[in-house]
Amino acid sequence: MNAMTDKAPAARRVLVTGADGFLGRGLIDALAREPHIEHLVAVDVREVPVARRSPRVAYVVEDVRDRALAATVEAHGIDTVVHLASIVTPGKGSSRAFEHSVDVGGTRNVIQACLAHGVAHLVVSSSGAAYGYHADNPAWLTEEHALRGNEVFAYAHHKRLVEEMLAETRVAHPALRQTVLRIGTILGERVDNQITALFEKPRLIAIAGSDSPFVFVWDEDVTGAIVHALSGEAVPGCYNLAGDGALTIREIAARLGKKPRVLPAGLLRTLLRVGSSLGVSRYGPEQLDFLRYRPVLLNTALKQRFGYTPRKTSAQAFDAFVAARAAQGRPVKVMA
Repeated sequence: MNAMTDKAPAARRVLVTGADGFLGRGLIDALAREPHIEHLVAVDVREVPVARRSPRVAYVVEDVRDRALAATVEAHGIDTVVHLASIVTPGKGSSRAFEHSVDVGGTRNVIQACLAHGVAHLVVSSSGAAYGYHADNPAWLTEEHALRGNEVFAYAHHKRLVEEMLAETRVAHPALRQTVLRIGTILGERVDNQITALFEKPRLIAIAGSDSPFVFVWDEDVTGAIVHALSGEAVPGCYNLAGDGALTIREIAARLGKKPRVLPAGLLRTLLRVGSSLGVSRYGPEQLDFLRYRPVLLNTALKQRFGYTPRKTSAQAFDAFVAARAAQGRPVKVMA
């Protein structure tokens, strides 16, 4: 699909799923300022408090899995859908079946709604996790590499399944243009997740024989890339979305003023297995591959073909995250 050269038309009537999530809030604010967008619909399973609502936005409480989504698309005359809704960090009591129903079933429902009512452009937030965590991953992954999201990791597996479904749709329904953004590890002033929790620990775990490189992208760059996708100046396709460069776990530790705790892979696997079986850790031995075989995304196509260059490199995004945490009074860096 990345061989296409035709630009997608500028979006005028836009619907965003997952609109009250972390990315969704920033995106809605940005799109509400875009003059070419005539009508903006924010769909989320949660009701947006009145104090946070914009007069330029129509708010709809709806589950992304609900068949009524198609009626919402039709009622608002939507020409562009931005699909953000997914389960990134499962909450307590979550299940693999529920996460699959939202990630995969919800995306299927979005695609069907788009096809039923002539939507011209579908933008989907995918993830570098779709490539999977494998020992034979190349040093830098491009969009031409296979998607091998590991079945043991729900998020990676579901992103792979979603992308396979999107690829089938591109073949069967080429009139529905697609922009699929495979996003790296997102950092921002208000980001709190499984990855940032690693950086908060007194010592960072490093696995003997593995650099564990991370590619970061600032949250405003994710928003900027999606806004660009809707501008009428972008070529649809599948793109890695990350800042330039990468940081190894040791480089991250040095930036934080912390000493890495280097553990042999076998020992760490055993510790994870025991912790999981005793119920003192939510992560099992499979987490070892998540830590040591990080997918490292090359963003050349994003810059050259899609036409968007992230403002922050991976290193700059990480440094900005550290500075933001310090300004909030909860530093992750050890002070000299």
